[in-house]
Amino acid sequence: MPASAPLPPAVPAASATPASPAPADSAPRGPFALLNDEPVAEPGADLLGAGRAARRLAGLLVASRAATPFTLAVDAGWGMGKSSLMRLVDAELAQAPEVHTVWYNAWTSTGADALEGLIKSVLMRFDRRVLRRALQRISERGALLRAVRAVTTVAAGPLGVAGLVDELWRGLSVNSQARNEMREAIGALVQEWSETAEFRPRRLLVVFIDDLDRCSEETVLAVCEAVKVYLDVPGLAFVVGCDRSALAPNGLLRDPSPAASAFMERVFQTSYRIPVADQQDVREYIGRCARAVGIDRLLDERLTTLLAERSAGNPRRIKRLVNGFVLEATLNPMWEDFPPEAVVRTLLLQYFYADFYRMVAGGGGPGAGDVIAEFRTYQQVRRLLRAPDPVPEAELPRLHRFLHEHDLPDRTMDTGAETLSRLERQLPSGFPEMVTDQGFTSLIDGLVALPRSEELLRRLREGAALPAPVEPEPASYFQARPLGVAPPAGSYGAPPGARAQRSADGMLHGVRILWVDDHPRNNESLVNAFRAAGAAVRTAEDSAAADAALAVERPTMIVSDIDRGGNPREGLEHIGRLRQEGRYTGPVVFYAGRVTPERTTLTRQLGAHLTSSGPEIERLVLRAAAGELPPPA
Repeated sequence: MPASAPLPPAVPAASATPASPAPADSAPRGPFALLNDEPVAEPGADLLGAGRAARRLAGLLVASRAATPFTLAVDAGWGMGKSSLMRLVDAELAQAPEVHTVWYNAWTSTGADALEGLIKSVLMRFDRRVLRRALQRISERGALLRAVRAVTTVAAGPLGVAGLVDELWRGLSVNSQARNEMREAIGALVQEWSETAEFRPRRLLVVFIDDLDRCSEETVLAVCEAVKVYLDVPGLAFVVGCDRSALAPNGLLRDPSPAASAFMERVFQTSYRIPVADQQDVREYIGRCARAVGIDRLLDERLTTLLAERSAGNPRRIKRLVNGFVLEATLNPMWEDFPPEAVVRTLLLQYFYADFYRMVAGGGGPGAGDVIAEFRTYQQVRRLLRAPDPVPEAELPRLHRFLHEHDLPDRTMDTGAETLSRLERQLPSGFPEMVTDQGFTSLIDGLVALPRSEELLRRLREGAALPAPVEPEPASYFQARPLGVAPPAGSYGAPPGARAQRSADGMLHGVRILWVDDHPRNNESLVNAFRAAGAAVRTAEDSAAADAALAVERPTMIVSDIDRGGNPREGLEHIGRLRQEGRYTGPVVFYAGRVTPERTTLTRQLGAHLTSSGPEIERLVLRAAAGELPPPA
């Protein structure tokens, strides 16, 4: 089970589930606090049950002294408690006789430096006496120049451990011949340290390597080379925290040769996959986090369940969300007019239902002007159409009005199921799934029931300043972001200097984009990003202007809206005319606030793509620029 960062002592509660939210007039305004992201280091701070696994893993390591060398992978995805479990194992090993540990964070090194850094970190754990004798041995059998330098150093007087380690490294890495002897030399050094008469049973050095799956391909291979080629000696055991799937071929290592893949398989003798904590443990953990930061009165049972289920039991993701609530409620002046519960519900909607939130914040549905109102009416209409009895007379006006708003004239011969099927083809694609999602419906109902909810939703539709959604998982070191755009606010990146952002300059040089939209301001940030990357972007606000632009220059691709100039299908009809007349046959992407089954079918018939996501637009433009954008399946 995953471990997590330590929290302040728990506040006694009457039950395991968080209390229901307070009434709006008594909703707490703080003081709030933030959670840190440090791994658990003491068994007493373990909140998700990793202590038991840590004790057993530590016992296995101690009992396996005679089986060294070996490498154990602690395998889990981002934020699932690898570092915490390893720290707890380290704490357990501190109680074992003659077991020593060393920590190495692979993320702090780059490329070839990782090999030297890991080997030196291991050598630093040995005492001066052992290091001096190892230095003397390599000087006696090494090349003359190396021997003179080493002997001079040894004879010059006492050196500290760091100085001796530097001299050893210089002696062992001076040329290819010395590199070939490195494993033998380190093996002799470790044997002397671990098997002397006064140490029974054998001394053991456990090397913890963390964050390997966050590194570049070059760093991963350098660390694995150090572990398997130079440090694979009796007396050493390695515990490596990583997501094994990220290190697989076509993952982080992209396309290694068969020999490289076989080498990677030999590095890890065995793996322990951290299981996901059960729902009750996760709910209790959420309650502890909420009490620690001061928002426990804002999370009712339904919201706690939603957070537990949608976070996949990931403790780091939970903490990032909780911290996001606190920062938004504390720093964004928008929320001064609303209870803190509005922050919690809005950010949960933004994080867990991003497509729906984009519709909320980007304009309403047809006629209603409010996608939340549209969804809630759909709930009621769905119940009416699924009922075995005829629709009551009092409900018919609302039903007919909703069908008319979605371009569905009355068809009295249709059954309720047939009418519902036709209706759902005109609604956003996620509606049929969300209507059965109790977490979502509870989230929406609670948001609408808040004081001044109409004002809140109006501000969201008008583009109120909210943070970029908290990323479910930060990009790895090796993953370049589209167009060189910096990570969203609040995301975790590499340490300063470690993350080499790819420059946007020239990435789209020579690419010509025609962007057709009667509200061009909605697309300014994306258009500016494409221009910064070297693309020539020409905008048109209607079909006639787009036709005039096409007469002058053929674009690499067209990006178009759908609902334009009062015609809900103008974008589709315009591209249809261009296709039919042969005036444009290249890639087309429809960028729309609403993705419906009907729209998806029609865009595919035109050989075009449909999306409501800005990052997806970036990906499609990059593929079109590379000539790799086939028609959708």
